[in-house]
Amino acid sequence: MKNRKREICTSGSVRDEDGQPPHLLGRRNFLHLAAGAAAWPAASRFARAQAYPTRAITMVVPFAPGGGASAIAGILAERMRVTLGQPLIIENVGGANGSIGVGRVARSRGDGYTLVLGLWNTHVANSALYALSYDVTKDFEPVSLFASNPLLIVAKNAVPADDLKGLIAWLKANPGKASQGHPGVGSPGHIGGVLFQNMTNTSFQFVPYRGSGPAMQDLVAGQIDMMIEPPTASLPQVRAGTIKVYAVTAHSRIAAAPDIPTVDEAGLPAFYLSNWYALFAPRGTPRNVIDTLNAAVVEALADPEVRSRLAAQGQELPTRDQQTPEALAALQKADVERWVSIIKAANIKGE
Repeated sequence: MKNRKREICTSGSVRDEDGQPPHLLGRRNFLHLAAGAAAWPAASRFARAQAYPTRAITMVVPFAPGGGASAIAGILAERMRVTLGQPLIIENVGGANGSIGVGRVARSRGDGYTLVLGLWNTHVANSALYALSYDVTKDFEPVSLFASNPLLIVAKNAVPADDLKGLIAWLKANPGKASQGHPGVGSPGHIGGVLFQNMTNTSFQFVPYRGSGPAMQDLVAGQIDMMIEPPTASLPQVRAGTIKVYAVTAHSRIAAAPDIPTVDEAGLPAFYLSNWYALFAPRGTPRNVIDTLNAAVVEALADPEVRSRLAAQGQELPTRDQQTPEALAALQKADVERWVSIIKAANIKGE
């Protein structure tokens, strides 16, 4: 290594070729090195943030396995992992109309590695049904809407009615004897059943379950008489011939089953109900992480195979402008404002 030149000053001190005393030069180099070292952790944090995700992501489905929510989560998670480059692990945490699983995510760290599949009942109705330890809007960051769908009015094969008018007549002839299963107090099926009773002047018992899967199993087995359930869980059983279907709770027929009449056509005009599925992250999740997750959802919903699989289950897919975090926030806000007052007026309480 070439030696640096030094000169003897008139004062007798030694200076380097740039005029700086050696002890000052050493201190200057030390400060440069120290500044660089101090910057390393910040740079490392930035690199880690930019690299998200670097490990598996957990998507909590707040209901028991086997229902419509699990089916939709599985379809989306399978495709999202292609974009994200990391697996999405589905974890079912059922109970209290989804509030147990949702509450767990609300308490999770906002780092993008714990997400929740939110539904109309978990992120709208539950705010009126339970004294929650979290806020359904303030404690979550919206990511994207997945799908929405109307419900099907279905019954066990042994019910002696071949159409909706016949079902209503049978219920009127047997007040309080029939039973309707639903996946939880305050679920669309439950609230739909209350509205059904009000509109038809009928009376039947409600049987709550920990998710759509167990309820549908009992309907197929003949343990309960009817359900008002999303196509994700009911349509496969209808196609298999294990249950009856009377109508779809919408003003138009669904593409997945165009042979099923609407409630208007079947004799119960304006009995409209729909559910939606969306992805939420805990409050405080960085915007770049939200954007990364949103991009993965958008790519998944643009995939023809994903669209086909969701449509086959009776799902209606959101348009591109409905797939933004802001659009999901607006949808949730509007539904909270509309339905919370209806639920409270019916005096429905979570169990």
